[in-house]
Amino acid sequence: MWDLEDTQSEPDVRNIPIQRVGVRGVRHPFRLVDGEEGEQFTVGRASLSVYLPANVRGTHMSRFVAFLQSGADRIGSSSIGRMPAEVATLLGAEEATVEFDFPFFMVKNAPVTGVSGRVDYEASLRGHWVRGETRSEAVVRVPVTTLCPCSRNISERGAHNQRGLVCVAVEAEPLPRLEGLVRLVEAAASAELYSVLKRPDEKHVTEQAYDNPVFVEDLVRNLAQELQASPGIRRYRVEAENFESIHNHSAFAVVEG
Repeated sequence: MWDLEDTQSEPDVRNIPIQRVGVRGVRHPFRLVDGEEGEQFTVGRASLSVYLPANVRGTHMSRFVAFLQSGADRIGSSSIGRMPAEVATLLGAEEATVEFDFPFFMVKNAPVTGVSGRVDYEASLRGHWVRGETRSEAVVRVPVTTLCPCSRNISERGAHNQRGLVCVAVEAEPLPRLEGLVRLVEAAASAELYSVLKRPDEKHVTEQAYDNPVFVEDLVRNLAQELQASPGIRRYRVEAENFESIHNHSAFAVVEG
């Protein structure tokens, strides 16, 4: 065993606590345990941090990475809540946060032909532990199609539609599955996206969007209504942005509850 000076543990006299100190942007492979398909392999970026008291000079940064290497190989909505307490124990801290940002995939069948393909989504899982209490948060970013109700009502031929991006963040106990949140978002839009569409499928999706027009305001309200009715959700934030097809700007809306 090396007998080296522990500089990080030196006392500090400036009397300024640090709310979060740690490592960010650590690329880490893991198995995502979430959804009907069981496990899937992905690569994410991890952020781990702790609260540092005013009388301690520094934290032990290498222990964060060691934690990832030794035990964070299976991550999901049900496991993110226990990790911050483990980090706090490892660092001797009274408060800790663990975050993962990563892509994941869902297999979706085209609506008419049934041709299957994988669609990618971005997600985040976050756990925060302080003095024995854990809070967990799940975030999904879901691309959708929206069609303008005003354009449809005033136009003789067609209506303008666009790609939209919806970000939903929920704090809940237990956390909902990521796939469930994605489906909730897609059901609130004019139409969902697919990776593979044949001509019969394209016709179906186009007409579905035309029959189900939504403003960006409708989109966030539809989602907020569903989240308010979901058991276990403590807080939520819904943000939708439409990348307008007939304007050189975006339209967006945010609801928090």
